[in-house]
Amino acid sequence: MTDDVEKAYRNHGPAVLQYLHRMCGDRDLAADVLQETFATLIERPPEEDGNLRGWLFRVATNRLRDARRKTSRRTAALQRVAPGRVHGDPAPHPSRRVERHEAEREAWRMLDALGERDRMVLLMRAEGFAHREIAAAVDTTTGSVGTLIARALDRAARHVERERDHG
Repeated sequence: MTDDVEKAYRNHGPAVLQYLHRMCGDRDLAADVLQETFATLIERPPEEDGNLRGWLFRVATNRLRDARRKTSRRTAALQRVAPGRVHGDPAPHPSRRVERHEAEREAWRMLDALGERDRMVLLMRAEGFAHREIAAAVDTTTGSVGTLIARALDRAARHVERERDHG
């Protein structure tokens, strides 16, 4: 079953994540819902084998709907407890949001331009994985991870430079 789930994730996970992100506009929420969707696949796989992709999208849509309801209920409860009270940091200035959005888009374009292995080592490094963990994930030696990271960073920097020169 694990191999089947991994294959399903490789084949359908990115499309489901993109769909969820476009549906809700929140990358973190989309990633959480994707995780819940694949947890459901593990816990209660579809009875029919025919349309796994459709099943995943249906489950993801339902999980997103559930998450939105839960957030709505929490927000309503907070407003009942302390109406008008600020519960977090003030919203960033619109120009700052635009800058952050553009920086995120540039980062995604850069990551998309890299090969899978480069993306993997950079993202794992950014998440704080140890070199031995990265080595195990990309099937290499611990000693070569530093070189892989350096080369991936170099390719990423060259991509960003090309984008700025042609953009």
